[in-house]
Amino acid sequence: MEWFNRAFAALLLLGQVLSRLVRLRIHWRNTLEQFALVGNESVVIAVVTAIFVSMVFSVQVTREFIAFGASSAIGGVLAIALVRELAPVLTAVILAGRVGSAFAAEIGTMRVTEQIDALQVLQTDPIDYLVVPRVLACLVMLPVLTVLAEVTGLMGGLFITTQVYGLTVDLYIDSAQRLLDTWDLVSSVIKAATFGVLIAVIGSSWGMTTDGGAKGVGRSATTAVVTSLMAIFVVNFFLSLVMFQGQGQAFQKGF
Repeated sequence: MEWFNRAFAALLLLGQVLSRLVRLRIHWRNTLEQFALVGNESVVIAVVTAIFVSMVFSVQVTREFIAFGASSAIGGVLAIALVRELAPVLTAVILAGRVGSAFAAEIGTMRVTEQIDALQVLQTDPIDYLVVPRVLACLVMLPVLTVLAEVTGLMGGLFITTQVYGLTVDLYIDSAQRLLDTWDLVSSVIKAATFGVLIAVIGSSWGMTTDGGAKGVGRSATTAVVTSLMAIFVVNFFLSLVMFQGQGQAFQKGF
């Protein structure tokens, strides 16, 4: 029952945040600080993860496609998988664990030590001051990190397919260009932005509803991460279902 109450509180918080963003009620100094936390400090782990996941995927796909006689498909299949699903989802998972837990722990600590009450006494809205900057930072920076992960992931796949399996660079790039289209990139950004909002709202909401002292802070941080991961996977399914209906692009292009 407690989880459902906190989930409902997160939905209410999302509505409050959206209303403030529409009215441009933004605390810019805190927002810039959160941009650095979400973006700059997450670049390395996002890039390393994308490179090695794409290289592992390339190993598994390339050997089977070569045996099947479909070497010309390798670059396109990797590009589609990486851009449509792997990059946005994996980057969101990384941020859910690194940033979402930090949001819940930091705001939760402020809640149990009555710092949020102090903000209200000083006539400072905690949603404006704490939550909106975090949501805005994740909304902007997660798509940026996702695009960066896609680029580096494609480079990792290119390295494996050319240096390990002997495919040509032109074959890999041509395959990726033929199968990827603008909508794939747009859908990737939409997914990343959606996941960013989910991570920030859930982490902040779980922090705002923390009680029980230090033990409660730890419980909120853990539950926020688990809830964020569940939300990412569930929402990703429905987004993919809506965005990629009908016949696949590969068949339409005669591939």
